[in-house]
Amino acid sequence: MKPPPFEYHAPSTPEQAVRLLAELEDAKVLAGGQSLIPLLNFRLARPAHLVDINGLSELDRVYERDGGVAVGATVRQTDAERRPLLSERCPLVPLALRHVAHRVVRNRGTVCGSVAHADPAAELCAALLALDGHVVARSVRGERLIRAADLFVGSFETALEPDELVTETWFPAHAPGDVALVEESRRHGDFAMAGVARAGRRLALFGVAPTPVLADAEDPTRDLHPSGDLESSPEFKLHLVRVLVGRAA
Repeated sequence: MKPPPFEYHAPSTPEQAVRLLAELEDAKVLAGGQSLIPLLNFRLARPAHLVDINGLSELDRVYERDGGVAVGATVRQTDAERRPLLSERCPLVPLALRHVAHRVVRNRGTVCGSVAHADPAAELCAALLALDGHVVARSVRGERLIRAADLFVGSFETALEPDELVTETWFPAHAPGDVALVEESRRHGDFAMAGVARAGRRLALFGVAPTPVLADAEDPTRDLHPSGDLESSPEFKLHLVRVLVGRAA
């Protein structure tokens, strides 16, 4: 299938990118495109403008700051997965990345793009929540930090404004031996029916609610009301959560 018509923009600086987002009506950011392009091709998204940030080299970096590691907006998932800095300082991130789809998808998909897309079954969103990390959102008004606990507001919905660009995602450093990420899917690379990301005593569930949610290790299904789908019933999802929390312990 072919996407609907749109106007293409390729800014050369982050300043130009956020100015375009402020000036254009109905614009979407294009980075890895692993979610956006299929939506366009199936005509599930019809933006009037695409703002391609792949030429913004200053956003293609992984670096330490403020006791954690920041991942820029154009860093590919495969690149992040292989970075020694993340493996050493934030091991939950490469652990989560190994569960994301397939290698060919991770070769193009970006860390920030996955977080901004806010898929309820996304491993990176749950890892960010479990770690209590944040994103940096930039607009013509300036920058603001949005904690993971405030970022995810609904299925594929975030607290980002239409004119804001996620320039980086920040993960706090943590001990290598005190994290886990487990999930259950029908086939490798499929969306998770249920999953758990653990950082110390913090548990984040994914695939079982409209957003990733924090859970109590003693009673992880309390106040949890998952919807059924073609893959599993609500009762089976609750069963999976209890089993996966045990595995993640």
